Amino acid sequence: MNRPNLLEVRGLRVAFGGHEVVHGIDFHLREGEKLALVGESGSGKSVSALSLLRLVQGAQVAGQAMMGGRDLLALSERELRGVRGDEIAIIFQEPMTALNPLYTVGEQIVEVLQFKKGLTGGQAAEAAIELLAATGIPEPRRRAGAYPHQLSGGQRQRAMIAMALASRPRLLLADEPTTALDVSLRGQILELLSDLQRQHGMAVLLITHDLPLVRRFADRVAVMERGQLVEQGQVDQVFRAPAHAYTRMLMASRPERQIVPMPTPDPEPCLRSEALRVAYPVPLPGLRGWFRKGRFLAVKGADLRIEAGRTLGVIGESGSGKSTLALAALGLLPFEGRLQVCGTDWDEARRDRQSRSLRQRIQVVFQDPFSSLSPRMTVEQIVGEGLLVHQPGLKPHERRVRIERALADVGLVQDPAQAGDWLQRYPHEFSGGQRQRLAIARALIVGPSLLVLDEPTSALDVTVQKQVLSLLQRLQRERRLSYLLITHDVDVIRAMAHDVVVMKDGEVLEQGPCDQVLERPSHAYTRKLVEAAA
Repeated sequence: MNRPNLLEVRGLRVAFGGHEVVHGIDFHLREGEKLALVGESGSGKSVSALSLLRLVQGAQVAGQAMMGGRDLLALSERELRGVRGDEIAIIFQEPMTALNPLYTVGEQIVEVLQFKKGLTGGQAAEAAIELLAATGIPEPRRRAGAYPHQLSGGQRQRAMIAMALASRPRLLLADEPTTALDVSLRGQILELLSDLQRQHGMAVLLITHDLPLVRRFADRVAVMERGQLVEQGQVDQVFRAPAHAYTRMLMASRPERQIVPMPTPDPEPCLRSEALRVAYPVPLPGLRGWFRKGRFLAVKGADLRIEAGRTLGVIGESGSGKSTLALAALGLLPFEGRLQVCGTDWDEARRDRQSRSLRQRIQVVFQDPFSSLSPRMTVEQIVGEGLLVHQPGLKPHERRVRIERALADVGLVQDPAQAGDWLQRYPHEFSGGQRQRLAIARALIVGPSLLVLDEPTSALDVTVQKQVLSLLQRLQRERRLSYLLITHDVDVIRAMAHDVVVMKDGEVLEQGPCDQVLERPSHAYTRKLVEAAA
């Protein structure tokens, strides 16, 4: 049975300063339907959706967006205030930045209920607790009094959903609602949205670049490329027989395994830990907290080994201890037990004041290249900074030659001689994939043996992710690099890792060769992670 259209968009155009970025697109959304708007960064999907409520600053919007007999694009600002939240609500990509850090999540939901529904303070407080309970947050009454930073990523996203549902909207815009979440949390949030959508009968417009998520969640899919809708249809139909070349490219962008199967082991591994424990001081409740601190064990006795030319993938949810493990390997956190890098103990290196030379052997590539690269430094300064520390005797022209060669090594230029135009540019002038290549060049230029890769592709689109992983695979083959790969993405582990460690609550639950752990997991938690990524 065909349901009536809830939203009908005709000839939507969006421009900034006269430059058009969305070129007259048409799509519709039926009542109670889930439509996914798919594309890479810069395709125009988020701008298109947010422009329906005129939430994009500086945008010139034209066309029609008919909902309930009214054109949303022709409404006054005062009329739109009645639509925002009441009829159309939004879940943003990163709840930590979307939620106000100065107010508890309960207070923020209460504000919506008082403003939109006219409830008293007491009524709104009880309703906020009921909304949090409906989203599956444990101990909703206690969590309502928590500030955003006191909640986990999944709990913050559930609080955002509770706030969006406070006014019982007819349409929910979900802008990349699971991008910042672990794979198991993604599944939980998807199930929650599906349940709430059925209970409330609302339609959902999902904005994403995650194709497995679309397959599991949406009824129909619309694919955007460079501001144009290139394909629309039922999810099963589009995934089974994509008609447009861009759709086929997106579906072919899953990471591929292209690694050296079994390098000959060296006598000494690149990294070895025995009974590694990392603890954080935490405040104790009551009077005891005045005189001493408690102790939280983030890593509980990890035994690890990484051979030269091999990748050890560490997988687990947020709070599992995997990033703490990476920081300890980099010598940035105190630890107990034994930890060696390239045959040298971190403790011995610190005692002998040799930690600087050891840091040259182990470098790091962070998750978000935009925040890990200084916006005030040029490419030449960023990539060459390590040489100033570890090889201060180099002359300026020698250092520049090394920088130009590093840019060519990571594929930013074809020939080192072509790198001159890049050296005086700043990070904001590059795409996400280019910035991550700069971060890799910065790490490689000092000649490390081991790279710590902390979620190196989670902030990237699927096509760019595949390119960066292929680059890392090539560099490993050519230089016999070792990688400590920290991620929650099972597909990335499957493509990159020789060996896998599964962590939960600071403990190593399972470890072994990649194919054995992922294809024949022995622990129930590992099976849950693998099934959630399917």
